[in-house]
Amino acid sequence: METPFTLSSARIESAYSYQSYRQLITDLLAAGKTTGPKQSDILTKYTQLNVQRMQRLDKTTVLMPELLATVQNNPSSYYWLILTEGWCGDAAQIVPVLERIAEASNGTIQTRYFLRDTNLDFMDAYLTNGGRAIPKLVIVEKNTLTEVAEWGPRPQPAQQLYKSLQEAKTPFEELSTQLHTWYAKDKTLTLQAELQNLLKNLF
Repeated sequence: METPFTLSSARIESAYSYQSYRQLITDLLAAGKTTGPKQSDILTKYTQLNVQRMQRLDKTTVLMPELLATVQNNPSSYYWLILTEGWCGDAAQIVPVLERIAEASNGTIQTRYFLRDTNLDFMDAYLTNGGRAIPKLVIVEKNTLTEVAEWGPRPQPAQQLYKSLQEAKTPFEELSTQLHTWYAKDKTLTLQAELQNLLKNLF
């Protein structure tokens, strides 16, 4: 189906690469800031933790053999458009894996990173239960810019955990701790399995 927001090759190319996204976060932290219009000490603290998470995942993420095989046999070229922010803990757990998949694709998957709060027309086309939950992955064909799939904001078990903790009115710090504990125990395997299924259906 056609993407329900204004999308062009120029807009995609002007978005961040993974390297420039990471550099932006580093530069902002050096100034005591994070991405987006909202600034606070707590958001800066979360961003610092997220840099550590991304650095760890950059070093340790190994793709499952079946996912690697699927990616390397990808018959078409795609943009993976990713809505994110530096202060988002879920994004820190997920975007390094998305990038590792793209790196393994022999050039058939090209990632572009969009900051949520400066791309609200994009974000508002992909709400989760009415909310601007990130990260959000939107896959479009490179030649036509036609949307073919979307994913996010979390692997399903993590999303279910988040929902149950929210419904129980769990304080945010405890909610965050339980969610990141889930990510640590899962070691990206559920995320990889969900993306493997998405790609198999796509091809």
